[in-house]
Amino acid sequence: MSRLGRSGVEVGPLGLGAAGIGSLYTAVSDEQANEAIDAAWAAGMRYFDTAPHYGIGLSERRLGAALRAHPRGAYTISTKVGRRLEPSGAGGDDLANGFAVPATHRRVWDFSADGVRRCLEESLTRLGLDRVDAVYLHDPDDHAEQAFHEGYPALEKLRSEGVVGAIGAGMNQAEMLTRFVRDTDVDMVLCAGRYTLLDQRALSDLLPAARERGTSVVVGGAFNSGLLADPRPGATYNYTQAPPELVERALRLKGLADRHGTTLRAAALAFCAAHPAVVSVLVGARSAAEVRDCAEQFTAPVADGFWQELRATGLLHPDAPVPAEEPC
Repeated sequence: MSRLGRSGVEVGPLGLGAAGIGSLYTAVSDEQANEAIDAAWAAGMRYFDTAPHYGIGLSERRLGAALRAHPRGAYTISTKVGRRLEPSGAGGDDLANGFAVPATHRRVWDFSADGVRRCLEESLTRLGLDRVDAVYLHDPDDHAEQAFHEGYPALEKLRSEGVVGAIGAGMNQAEMLTRFVRDTDVDMVLCAGRYTLLDQRALSDLLPAARERGTSVVVGGAFNSGLLADPRPGATYNYTQAPPELVERALRLKGLADRHGTTLRAAALAFCAAHPAVVSVLVGARSAAEVRDCAEQFTAPVADGFWQELRATGLLHPDAPVPAEEPC
């Protein structure tokens, strides 16, 4: 277990990102979601991350219900603020936002102090909990000034009041997360998809800044939303169809992994976990089978020769640390 920054909140090296059980892309039943969470627990995962955005509250409701079977002090849970959910009579589904659920609510961007508190209170209701361990500002890309000047101070106050143990920001970019690390006192950042075998943008500024400041990094999107789990034409990359050149690159990575007697999934997870600034890797599994596979792949050895050939062929940044190696 590792602490999130200087907080007392601890997370394990592998956690469950709960977007999938919120019916990301395609529908997931209550039974399937519950089985996935149970499988994560059986595999030793004790860190669970969710958000109101995931299935417009469905992920939080399912996660909270499943975790009630376990002592509250036995696991760590994080959620996110910045998107309030308001009832909507528009009808239809939420597939435009990526989730196969009825569009019962609409998302309202709100990083104000009041919005942050309201969002957290509503999340606690959906989760059926009186507290969460950690809270992230969620995707403030187009709301930077409000997030820094209103949302972050609100989280800092909640932390000082003991309402939450750790605070941070979660995004699909590295640049603004670097600003959070350098200009605020966040405990952690959640970097999704920007430190993977296909995209190492976080390596240049974010990860060094996090090490310097003692800020923990949680990595999400280790498979870049699907392409590194199953590289093929039509696979998903960053929540949309992968372009042909990235499919070709992922297939090259898979071929290299095959030659060295490992899997691309194992290599992708091992790579994310190898950087010393990273304290946890979240996997977005949506079924018990996917959860068990991720847990097995996370502990599977990856041959040194794989990493050596990866560098020799220019498929990996020369400064990126790999397992059992100190960072350059």
